[in-house]
Amino acid sequence: MSSLQQTRYEFTARSNDAPQSASAARSTNKVATNASPYLINSHAEPSEGNSLVIAVIGPDEERRSAALKALAFCGGSGVREVTGYPPSLNDVPKMLEEKYDAVLVDLDSDPDYALELVKSIGANERATVMVYSNSANPELLVRCMQAGAREFLKYPFSVDEMTGAMTRATARRPKVVSEVKHAGKLLAVMGAKGGSGATMLACNLAVALAQQPDQNTVLIDLDLPLGDAALNLGVSAEFSTLDALEAADRLDGQFLSKLLVQHSSGVSLLGAPGTFVPYHAEDGPIERLIEVARQEFDNVVLDMGSKLDLMNTTAYREADTVYLVTQAGIPELRNSNRLINQFFSGPTPKLEIVINRYESRMLGVSEEHITKALTRQAQWKIPNDYASVRKMQIEATPLVLEDSPIARQVRKIAREITGVEGTVAAKKNFWLF
Repeated sequence: MSSLQQTRYEFTARSNDAPQSASAARSTNKVATNASPYLINSHAEPSEGNSLVIAVIGPDEERRSAALKALAFCGGSGVREVTGYPPSLNDVPKMLEEKYDAVLVDLDSDPDYALELVKSIGANERATVMVYSNSANPELLVRCMQAGAREFLKYPFSVDEMTGAMTRATARRPKVVSEVKHAGKLLAVMGAKGGSGATMLACNLAVALAQQPDQNTVLIDLDLPLGDAALNLGVSAEFSTLDALEAADRLDGQFLSKLLVQHSSGVSLLGAPGTFVPYHAEDGPIERLIEVARQEFDNVVLDMGSKLDLMNTTAYREADTVYLVTQAGIPELRNSNRLINQFFSGPTPKLEIVINRYESRMLGVSEEHITKALTRQAQWKIPNDYASVRKMQIEATPLVLEDSPIARQVRKIAREITGVEGTVAAKKNFWLF
């Protein structure tokens, strides 16, 4: 075992006989740790390069030794062997002072306690938590996922499977960043009323931003549960915004990337679920999702639909700009007036009003009355172009990938966001703005 650079936590004295049960093992551990909670021979060195610091935890010596052997075959180094479960979950923070990159936990000795241990270790957020078992029934797999395990390894171990798991753990490990990366712009698009055109603008604005040079852009559909941003872009995905929100406690950039689907235009999408799943907006998960997205993307576009419950969340409070999409009809203007007075009377967030389906000769409401109803001038007027919008709905092709009055105006909004002036070379098309 010298090749493993092995150090041991002796929660309990070594013996030739394994404990009769996991509960007995923890009981024995408690006796041992009363005198010296952590008998540590030496500390793990901080991981460098591709080397991982790994802990293998489990009372069963045979399975634990097999895990160590598989790690040795796949080039593992800095492996630490923990010869039993911690006697209490309160001991986990002390154990994690070693700053492990990956922790392998034996499920079979005491599955219920092992899963609680997985949850506790996962709360540390640094280590990739893996579990191993000689059973792979679907119910157990689901419980492991819910507890926060990132990898499920089948015993007896496959070297290829272990190597793949360690490769993914290396990719998830927090990287040392030499300079501070500024958070991406948060751009929220909301409708004054259902059908105002918020999703149309959100989708096309995200695509227009993604088409500009060096603008990494993601579109997140928060119009739950019935958002249709994915439908507008003509894409389908295995995962949704709901999956990200439900896993917010372990969400990071690597995890988020697995949930996204990329549109041919270059924009990344996190769409609403394909089936109806009731969801009540909670700020904590939304805040985490937005935080991670802003770390990974230059522009984060939120489709908020006309959901007022999002106005009490980070989606509204932290937005660099909120685009309020309305129309020149009486109901839309009335709703806009109420929203502006309620949510935008202060200095933040920045509000820009977008009048959609604008036709100056056929409004039935004068410009003066529109401004009075909105209590301020509208920054943007999207012309009425039913034929282009209908084509987008039928063909699921973003308007900004072709030339039209609507496309030119949306690209103008994108240009103001990024500060790009003049003629812009898009990633796949060339447009004069």
